[in-house]
Amino acid sequence: MSTLTVHLFHSEKYASMKHINETLKHLMKQLSAVETLITHEAEWMHRLDLNVLLSFLLHSHDDKGIYIVNFNQRLLYCNNVFMSLTGITPLSLHPDFFPDELHISASGRRFISFAKHGKQEQDLAITTQVLIDKTGHSVGGIGMISTALIESDTQTSANQRNLNFHGIISHSPAMKSIFQIIQNAAQTEATVLVRGESGAGKELVAKAIHQLSTRRDAPFLAINCAALSSNLLESELFGHVRGAFTGAIKDHDGLFKRANGGTLFLDEVAEMPLELQAKLLRVIQERNYVPVGGSHSINVDVRIVAATHRSLREEVKLGHFREDLMYRLRVVPIFLPPLRDRREDIGLLIWHFINKHNDKRIRVIEKIDPEAIKMLLDYRWPGNVRELHNVVEYAFAVGRGSTLRLSELPPEFKEKKTIEYSNPTLKKTVNRSAEEEPEAIKKALTECQGRAGDAANMLGMSRATFWRKRKRYHL
Repeated sequence: MSTLTVHLFHSEKYASMKHINETLKHLMKQLSAVETLITHEAEWMHRLDLNVLLSFLLHSHDDKGIYIVNFNQRLLYCNNVFMSLTGITPLSLHPDFFPDELHISASGRRFISFAKHGKQEQDLAITTQVLIDKTGHSVGGIGMISTALIESDTQTSANQRNLNFHGIISHSPAMKSIFQIIQNAAQTEATVLVRGESGAGKELVAKAIHQLSTRRDAPFLAINCAALSSNLLESELFGHVRGAFTGAIKDHDGLFKRANGGTLFLDEVAEMPLELQAKLLRVIQERNYVPVGGSHSINVDVRIVAATHRSLREEVKLGHFREDLMYRLRVVPIFLPPLRDRREDIGLLIWHFINKHNDKRIRVIEKIDPEAIKMLLDYRWPGNVRELHNVVEYAFAVGRGSTLRLSELPPEFKEKKTIEYSNPTLKKTVNRSAEEEPEAIKKALTECQGRAGDAANMLGMSRATFWRKRKRYHL
């Protein structure tokens, strides 16, 4: 801390040390004894060198960015963590400019999205305290910032900002438009087809449609069409009568009958055998079906929400799926993006699952180690939200203590990483430190006409990793 900066915090100008302590007490629990002395022993307080004490407080943590502004919101002081999180340094910042998002005009806690160097936004948690002089006038403020992923308060913020849409946790702009489609489609009787990768949350979408519809008080039933043989799937869907086949000793109501008045979710519908597709088409068109081995049709009122990770149009071209059924199913198509395309949701989802496990009180996680955060953000999440949940569950099982550490992540997070290029012209795997990497980044930027986000996806990187590597290679 420079001599000039120390003078700015002279006790005559910043007399209310109690306010500073109140702001920083959750970082410095060990100073509670000092706080008591400051409150009750004024004479002792006057003997303190406040410069030394304040300097100690400001430099005592390496995971919180701390900064101080004057009453004109001019930056007076910031530590190294602040500069790392924001890209702002006292030398690079114009004296008369300080980002509005970081202004300190009131005491409290808030969450913001901040774009470092004008690039990709990151979620930051900010705690601020207005500083006053002896006359009660504001002379500036002190603030602490951290990556929102670090602190469990992120989930509280998520609830406050209504980021839980019927069990789907997100604040991604791409998901907001999907939420609107879900709300609108739920008010109709249209058949919905949800397309998305495994683990992306297709069944949650189906449940949201059901809960928002007039059928919410009727059953919601689900079946995975890829999990059963053709005969078993037909029996499960449409039921059978006694004697229909060996072992059919009594009548069995199928899912369509049990879901009457409600919603039936057909997961992985593209895997349904062709002979059953004709029967499903009849149910959708005629609202009736004949059980296996039966002779009389049964009327039914069921809304169908189907899901697949495949393109039904491609399956039709390959002769694996009926074209007429495809059009019946995809009246309202919903394309659910994979988690790697909405990385801003990773933090929300991590704390959502952590808090669910915290409630069991076997282990309570309050913080995530910065090294673990980096790995979680850079990971591609091929298993999407389901895989993320499994990672959190693994950490609770193998680790102990209030901090989730890198050593508590599954083995795949510790393996030597490779980059998989999705573009055919870049379809090869190279070590991250290989000589080919800078050239691959250049080529991806050229093919994507300079669009960094598209180039990052082409190379199989997160945007944060892509920008970091560009900086490393001076590209």
